[in-house]
Amino acid sequence: MLKQPRIWTVSELTADIKEALENIFVDILIEGEVSNLRQPSSGHSYFSLKDATSSLRCVLFRQAAGRIKFALADGMKVVCGGRVGVYERDGQYQLYVDTIEPHGKGALQLAFEQLKEKLAKEGLFEEARKKPLPFLPEAIGVITSPTGAVIRDILHVLDRRFPGHHVIINPVRVQGDESKDEVVAAIEEFNRAGNVDVIILARGGGSLEDLWCFNEEAVARAIFNSKIPIISAIGHETDYTIADFVADRRAPTPSAAAEIVMPARSELDDKIENFTLALTRALGDIVPQHVQRIDELSCALERALGQRLAREDLKLNSLIDRLESLSPIVILKRGYSITSLFEQNKILGTTEGLNKGDKVKTRLSRGEFVSEVIEIF
Repeated sequence: MLKQPRIWTVSELTADIKEALENIFVDILIEGEVSNLRQPSSGHSYFSLKDATSSLRCVLFRQAAGRIKFALADGMKVVCGGRVGVYERDGQYQLYVDTIEPHGKGALQLAFEQLKEKLAKEGLFEEARKKPLPFLPEAIGVITSPTGAVIRDILHVLDRRFPGHHVIINPVRVQGDESKDEVVAAIEEFNRAGNVDVIILARGGGSLEDLWCFNEEAVARAIFNSKIPIISAIGHETDYTIADFVADRRAPTPSAAAEIVMPARSELDDKIENFTLALTRALGDIVPQHVQRIDELSCALERALGQRLAREDLKLNSLIDRLESLSPIVILKRGYSITSLFEQNKILGTTEGLNKGDKVKTRLSRGEFVSEVIEIF
């Protein structure tokens, strides 16, 4: 009797294919071009990898996507690492992606270039929005690791250039996953407190990965939003980070940042001395001329005042003469007298109202006398 062939259900066949594929293609690398990229709000990414003749569905779940520094885009050539599996509902095999690297370029370098282009388009690098640095800051804020050569170099240079300065250190980690949040928090804390005039953001040299904290978008926006001017001093002279482009001033090294933020006191003393000498020489030429001119003006003023006083004196004497000519005393001196009723002290101009026996007082130019009316004519 012939053996009857096995009849499979769709689910059984799919499950067996799934098991076979997942046991064979466990940890593989696939190269291709990204197409049909979808990134819903769930945080997962769905796309296809394609070459000239074939296409492969890919799934990048949110947890794995969080480890990728650069942004995926259609047309990008990448190398994906992961495992092949089967999505049983559709019976489709697909690649479950764990890692992605740009083809021919490092992931961090690509992420750097993408963020730089994005922020440049938003105007975060424009010179017009950069804040000027204070000439002699009363307080300097430093955001860096509290250990290591960087903070020692900064403090040494500041002590040498201008002893007695005031520095507030906000210690942070400058490498690792937590460093980004600590740097952002330190910038915001200085801005809330308002206790420094300028901020130095500093770190020693290292690889692109070591310096990555200062290529994070959150750090760049914290620098941009700072009301306090920030000097970026990250790595060595040849190292450039996104923070350097956003900062109000870039220093090639942390020591150079200290030189930029604080002028040398000896240089200021020399400038003050030179200005003093120049001012003294200028005054030596100008003052004698002005002294002579002041003497000339003083003499001219005295002459003008003398002439004015003489004219006013003549006017005053003329007025006095006129007043004296009208004075009753002058009239009395010419032989006239003034008569008034004795009791009422009323000056008599006529005999009207005067009676015999009334007493009258007569004033002469010198002296007075009282008499009695005997007869009225």
